Amino acid sequence: MSAEAVTYELGDNVAWLGLNRPQKRNAIDSRLLAALHESVTRAQAEARAIVIFGHGTCFSAGLDLAEQRVREAEEAFHHSRTWHAAFAAIRHGQIPAVAALHGATVGGGLELAAACHIRVADTTAFFALPEGMRGIYVGGGASVHVARLLGAAWMADMMLTGRVLDADAAERTGLVQYVVPNGEARAKAAELAAKIAGMARLTVLGVLHALPRIQDMSEADGLFVESLMAALSVSGTEAAVRLADFVEKRSAKVTPPSEPLVAASQVAASSVAEAR
Repeated sequence: MSAEAVTYELGDNVAWLGLNRPQKRNAIDSRLLAALHESVTRAQAEARAIVIFGHGTCFSAGLDLAEQRVREAEEAFHHSRTWHAAFAAIRHGQIPAVAALHGATVGGGLELAAACHIRVADTTAFFALPEGMRGIYVGGGASVHVARLLGAAWMADMMLTGRVLDADAAERTGLVQYVVPNGEARAKAAELAAKIAGMARLTVLGVLHALPRIQDMSEADGLFVESLMAALSVSGTEAAVRLADFVEKRSAKVTPPSEPLVAASQVAASSVAEAR
């Protein structure tokens, strides 16, 4: 019996999804893509946050070129749309997703990372869009989502010249939000996912569904939607409890980055143990 293409573990309201083709550098074929889509759908019903990571030496080396072949245009179009649907389940789902990245995060692997809401890279991570070197074009959403993170000029450079970004360059360009030492991406992802899992649901709804749409609106329309979201969130019972906790000094104030509210090692220990 073949191993599952995506591992799934649930702990402390966080679903851990592991790309599980280490012998193929977690290259994404149709089986892995379908398993990922199914696992994300399951996580939406069972968890409050998702962490996606890669087993083995890297996050994902991208499209499985062994499965790729010359296709008729119509078939290729629908194949691309299956990638869009799987990644949209992450991007437009009910709960936030954190990508824990190490090693190759390339092509379709980068498109998957871009579908997540937060990206953590360790110092071994590197990023590329080699489709241009292969005579093909991206098909998993990079034209929209990677380009929005990097800017179209950076993406054009990567596709036309084969430029590879290391973790520090990825952070400078906005492709990832966190860079951590080698081997610590999952621990940092666990820390972040634990915080996310404790967020008020209406706040999460606003961040996942209002914020991306506001970026595509005029200033006046965006501010109008922001006011609607602010009114909706403050009317929730979770907001009432949390605001009262702050006023009555039962919750912590914001502190400088050098004074973290909770040590990452304390928050991450149980979740990382399960993911392993």
